[in-house]
Amino acid sequence: MKTILAIFSSLNGTQGNSSKLANDYLSKIESDESVQINRVDVASLALPHLTSEEMQAWMTEASERDGSQQALAKISDDIVETVKAADEIVLAVPMYNFGIPSSLKAYFDRIARAGITFKYTETGPVGLLENKSATVFAARGGVYAGSDFDTQTPYLKHFLNFIGISDVKFVYAEGLNMGEEQANKAFADASEKIIELTNDQAH
Repeated sequence: MKTILAIFSSLNGTQGNSSKLANDYLSKIESDESVQINRVDVASLALPHLTSEEMQAWMTEASERDGSQQALAKISDDIVETVKAADEIVLAVPMYNFGIPSSLKAYFDRIARAGITFKYTETGPVGLLENKSATVFAARGGVYAGSDFDTQTPYLKHFLNFIGISDVKFVYAEGLNMGEEQANKAFADASEKIIELTNDQAH
């Protein structure tokens, strides 16, 4: 059984363009009985910004945590376990003000745990979440891929690599606010890429 963790982050839910891209991909593989898909909408999770109290809870031995610390640590623990259980991470990512949604950043902040998802060594950090892949579906109103304005791609690559996920693929739909013709072409191109990805998996 292959487990896919699909993480959605659009403020527009299933109507968001990034969500539509990811769901197009998922719809092509979820009929396979050997695939299990777990969906998480980080926008609806409404995770707060990370606090020093929450980080302190992580660093306190489980047996020594008080009730408040147990509750705080459980937020991250549950997220990490969900990520650990996945063979593939699917990320539906809109671009908000040149970056990833803050809700997704808050989710990532609960995944990066020293000694759990990465460790520091004499030669630098080493990711501990091995044998996983990630597929990112990025929707943008303008055209940014390959330019200095695209802070998402390097950030997502660096973060996923940092926790041990080095097999990362990107599917872009760009220029979605630049007229109907451009939007239709962007979705058509993305759809072709999605078909390529699913065909590669079938082989």
